[in-house]
Amino acid sequence: MTDEQLIQVVPSPRQLALQKMEFYAFVHFTVNTFTDREWGDGTESPSVFRPSALDADQWCRSIQSAGMKGLILTCKHHDGFCLWPSRFTEHTVAASPFRAGQGDVVREVSDACARAGLRFGIYLSPWDRHDPRYGTGKPYDDYFVNQLTELLTGYGPICSVWFDGACGEGANGKKQYYDWPRYYRVIRELQPEACIHVCGPDIRWCGNEAGQTRESEWSVVPRRTTDTEKIASLSQQADDTAFRLRPIRAQDQDLGSREILRDETDLVWYPAEVNTSIRPGWFWHEAENDQVKPLSRLIEIYEKSVGGNATFLLNIPPDRRGLFAEPDVERLREFGEYLRRCYRRNLAPEAALEADPPEPGHEAERILREEDGYYLPAASRVPVRLTLRWPAPQKIDRVVLREEISQSQRIERFHLEVPEGAGWRTAARGTVVGAKRIVPVSGLYTDCLRLVVDDARVRPTLAFLGVFQDQ
Repeated sequence: MTDEQLIQVVPSPRQLALQKMEFYAFVHFTVNTFTDREWGDGTESPSVFRPSALDADQWCRSIQSAGMKGLILTCKHHDGFCLWPSRFTEHTVAASPFRAGQGDVVREVSDACARAGLRFGIYLSPWDRHDPRYGTGKPYDDYFVNQLTELLTGYGPICSVWFDGACGEGANGKKQYYDWPRYYRVIRELQPEACIHVCGPDIRWCGNEAGQTRESEWSVVPRRTTDTEKIASLSQQADDTAFRLRPIRAQDQDLGSREILRDETDLVWYPAEVNTSIRPGWFWHEAENDQVKPLSRLIEIYEKSVGGNATFLLNIPPDRRGLFAEPDVERLREFGEYLRRCYRRNLAPEAALEADPPEPGHEAERILREEDGYYLPAASRVPVRLTLRWPAPQKIDRVVLREEISQSQRIERFHLEVPEGAGWRTAARGTVVGAKRIVPVSGLYTDCLRLVVDDARVRPTLAFLGVFQDQ
């Protein structure tokens, strides 16, 4: 593939909207919450599901306090218990004591999200360890599609449908070979603006559940990457801490460099999502109340995921009351305060901007504020330079860059430099930019900062250049 061919691969409108969410919540809640397990086996009685004070508005307030913009709910996990009164099984909240059998958790959460202005998404496990049709082929697929249809037609706009690749044996000793193309057709027909995550064509898994990230996270990758998590032999077939925390494999570190794509003939826009839990487990366990991730770790994951051309999906599990537990709520509040403190003051609009001559209509001044339009240099050569000058030295803690990803991902390498003596000193280096790149510079003091794009596939675009000072 040539550089010109690489930049023909661009995101769909639904992918653009999802990437602008940046940071959003996963909520794992089911019978496991009450049995103290991570994976149920499908034999649990609905009678164990009895949250005493479920308050989805509390979830939304906590999520918003952290700066999140959406929520994805585990409507049905591998145990097969449905958080809504599905017409296609009796293994649902309708058979539980919750709201005297009249409850619908999915409804309460989707309505709370609508009130809060949060986007709402669904997780529906394709592996159902309760239903006897699992492993029978089309009869089970019909059942699964019926439930998928209920969720896609009864709960308002859906931003995300999250499928994992878990695929174990059913009670009949058989595995189900999921009819992914059929599932996708149903989603596209009923919720065309929804992104399909992980086992799907829109958003890919980063490769681990520990919050680890790549140095260079490309969104343009080989189309066959979309099949990785759908291969049964590679799927997760038991709850396994090693699987949840395994590091990124070395051979997966580079998915989209020029070298990797040189001999590829079929590429897609397939951006990464980093998912991890605020606790060691995905479901609430009382023994983990003192094991909530420290603020420093959440900051690290955020700045390397959202700040590394990926989105960040953080799980917060409700407790047996149906509330986010106090340690989790406090950590989310602290994290939101951190974001507001560190990204409140943008120094860039206070500086004089110098830039290489632009293509008409794409002047550099557009990058100083987050608004429509982008900078595009007139010349095709690199390096491309943009310089900010202030009347007096400023303390700078981080720099934020955004490409105009509607024009694909173009920047390969860049660096930041400041004056030193008669020349310039490099303050930081980076590779890809994409939807967002956060560059920590640790209390740099200077009256001049220069961004140099050292290498790009074709003329680079820049939609935003922010320079932030901790408050």
